[in-house]
Amino acid sequence: MFPPKDLEKSDYISLNIQESATFTRGSSRSLWRQWKQLSRFQRNILYFLVITIILVVFYLLPGDNKNGVLDESDYNNIEVVQDTLKYEKAAEDIVVDSINQEHKGGGEVIEEPEFQPEINQVDDDQIGEPPQPKPNTLKFNGPQNSRQKAIVAAFKHSWNGYKEYAWGYDNIKPISRKYYEWFGLGLTIVDSLGTMYIMGLNNEFLEAKMWVEKNLVFSSNRDVNLFEVTIRVLGGLLSAYHLSGDKIFLNKATELGDRLMPAFSTSSGVPYSDVNLGTKTAHGPKWGPDSSTSEVTSIQLEFRDLSRSTGDPKFEEAVAKVSEHVHQLEKYDGLVPIFINANTGQFRDHSTITLGARGDSYYEYLLKQWLQTGKTINYLRDDYLLGISGTQKHLVKRTAINKYLFIAELVGANKEITPKMDHLTCYLGGTLALGVHHGLPPDHMDLANEIVKTCYQTYAIQPTFLAPEITYFNIQNTDGEKSMDMYVKMNDAHNLLRPEFIESIFYMWYFTGNKTYQDWGWQIFQAFENYTKVEKGYTSIGNVRIVYNTPQKDMTESFWFAETLKYLYLLFDDTRQLIDLDRWVFNSEGHPLPIYES
Repeated sequence: MFPPKDLEKSDYISLNIQESATFTRGSSRSLWRQWKQLSRFQRNILYFLVITIILVVFYLLPGDNKNGVLDESDYNNIEVVQDTLKYEKAAEDIVVDSINQEHKGGGEVIEEPEFQPEINQVDDDQIGEPPQPKPNTLKFNGPQNSRQKAIVAAFKHSWNGYKEYAWGYDNIKPISRKYYEWFGLGLTIVDSLGTMYIMGLNNEFLEAKMWVEKNLVFSSNRDVNLFEVTIRVLGGLLSAYHLSGDKIFLNKATELGDRLMPAFSTSSGVPYSDVNLGTKTAHGPKWGPDSSTSEVTSIQLEFRDLSRSTGDPKFEEAVAKVSEHVHQLEKYDGLVPIFINANTGQFRDHSTITLGARGDSYYEYLLKQWLQTGKTINYLRDDYLLGISGTQKHLVKRTAINKYLFIAELVGANKEITPKMDHLTCYLGGTLALGVHHGLPPDHMDLANEIVKTCYQTYAIQPTFLAPEITYFNIQNTDGEKSMDMYVKMNDAHNLLRPEFIESIFYMWYFTGNKTYQDWGWQIFQAFENYTKVEKGYTSIGNVRIVYNTPQKDMTESFWFAETLKYLYLLFDDTRQLIDLDRWVFNSEGHPLPIYES
């Protein structure tokens, strides 16, 4: 068959294709060209008309909705239609791409569509979750000098004893080679995670991580202390997550946080002290109706971080409410009593005021929350400053002979001075230095220097070179034992391997570079070696004044792993760069958490 005469001189290509196929392809191209000739406005009108027609059809269909109200199935159908249109538009783009591929090398090229569909690829386990910030992971290279190596050796000595005789339990009793169970949460393992990671003990860290993943459960029907579990377990898991980036720790922390939330189900919002993780119920302590002030105000760092790590605001909202409530309560020149009732939300009348047990970390967490949240919550800073001002006004006292400065307590309705200071109070020097570093009054550093000096003396005057749990101070120049600046009562002479003074001299070393603080730490570590080291670890001792046959208490608290050895290791970091204190803040158990911008 020949072409018509008027086409003989035209250029053309003859294709041997069946007629039906040619018609189909030509028709689709023709329709496509007509569609492309429409403006975006015209196409949007057609989209709208199609959707409107479909809605009207669904509306008029017979069914149970006699009054014309769409039921749930109708809305589902509408959503299906909308999704269909969305993916038809995506299909349109695929057609364009295929035609363009067909015309590569010559011929007509069809332009890309005027807009692209928004198709997001989301993992199934992320659907419905807000975006989560990535952890700010760190890498460590292990000990860099002989002192750090000695600290690592001490850690491994304790760790090996724990593994052999108490693995999976809360604490080891290194003399009897048994274990002690407190909450049933493997406290020593979880508390040790960050220390092992920072020390570069990778094998031990991975072994502990496997235990956490497979054996750490929170469903046991038993009461736990909200504060202790928060700072040790929740803080330990969150810190391990941020340091290593391993999400198993965040998953466990989230589950634990959910199980701790019933503590906040009080009329005041001030949490109960005890929570049953298995039944998800909470109540006040067995010894009385009140919670410790420091305990309900020293869980904020961890719960705030949990919210910011998961994107779920409920954790931060709960603890922020507590801080805001306590902020509104009447105080004694910024100082708080050590007991507060969870139901009424009020402080107990005439209870002791101290920066030691049950009061200490209230002041610490005011500063650290302010830092953690990017210095954006001003009442936290202001309450901290008021508390330090009140301390200087009412609690700062000096000894009669050498004028050592110490932090006294106020007792009873008349707020009588009691010249005693817990070892716990020795955290204050480091906290003050941290505040000065972040722009708070420079004269706080003078107070920090004097507190640290006095705390060092509580070690140096003892024959073992270890501080007692509580020290009393002589503020009157009298005869007898009390003519000394400091003295110890029999019931307070024990040493629990506590970290507070080591923590403070770490901060002082970090901010000043004065090697005296390193030397002090080394002296204390040698005392630990001489009087607390046993064959299967390190133990608390019963009396720091007895050098020969020093009585031993057969207990290693988990904070020995989490804080004391960690702060010693950081103290002996000559570079002062292992942990950047402009980017990280330590919780009350020595677990570093990230500082946020807001």
